[in-house]
Amino acid sequence: MSIVELAGVPPPPQILRAENLSAYFDKFQAVKSISLGIPQNEVQALIGPSGCGKSTFIRTLNRLHEEIPGAWVDGAVYLENDNIYLRGTNAVDVRRKIGMVFQKPNPFPSLSIYDNVVAGLRLAGIRRKSLLDEVVEKSLHQAALWVEVKDKLKKAGTSLSGGQQQRLCIARALAVSPRILLMDEPTSALDPISTAKIEELVVNLRKDLTIIIVTHNMQQAARISSQTAFFLMGELVENGPTKKIFTKPKDPRTEQYITGRFG
Repeated sequence: MSIVELAGVPPPPQILRAENLSAYFDKFQAVKSISLGIPQNEVQALIGPSGCGKSTFIRTLNRLHEEIPGAWVDGAVYLENDNIYLRGTNAVDVRRKIGMVFQKPNPFPSLSIYDNVVAGLRLAGIRRKSLLDEVVEKSLHQAALWVEVKDKLKKAGTSLSGGQQQRLCIARALAVSPRILLMDEPTSALDPISTAKIEELVVNLRKDLTIIIVTHNMQQAARISSQTAFFLMGELVENGPTKKIFTKPKDPRTEQYITGRFG
């Protein structure tokens, strides 16, 4: 029984959970039977050495993994009570609820800042300008970018700096009102100032949605996450409150990785 349960306070509800989830590239198994629950309105960090399955795992959580030729999944992922891998489930609908931001900023090169933000809404058939205007301003505010771009919304998204482009991609993901935001090393290509802005943004966003972030930066995980999971060779070694993982991990392999003895 956890300290939270002993204190009579129910643990936070899990908005997403993987059950016996394995991911393959043809015959190669990159993720090995992982079961992991993600609490609602928390920041969950995924850490581990390169090639340990973190990025593959995060892509299974909104069915992006299956877009790779020869890639497939065994097991289940539940968004609340719905298995997103259930036959007949629309993967596009899943990705509206579980958005993603990638390692390198990827604004649509032919679109303006405005059109980048509303791209997902237009794909969903939403055309009313007053609504699109409202969503653009709200999403850019959420991404801490509105003040910097409000007078140049017609300029190309690619005209922005790297850090601004990444926040534009976050605004684009937020525009369709996701429940969960997946972030795969979103600051690895950014300078320290841009990284600090993204980290502050992540902390603020947890009030509105759940965030799962892959990071190689131990200090970043410690700063912004409430839960941390350690991956090694496709397996989930350990998961728990970030403070506990970084100060008193249960598994010696976790301690060895965090203290820099390998990885």
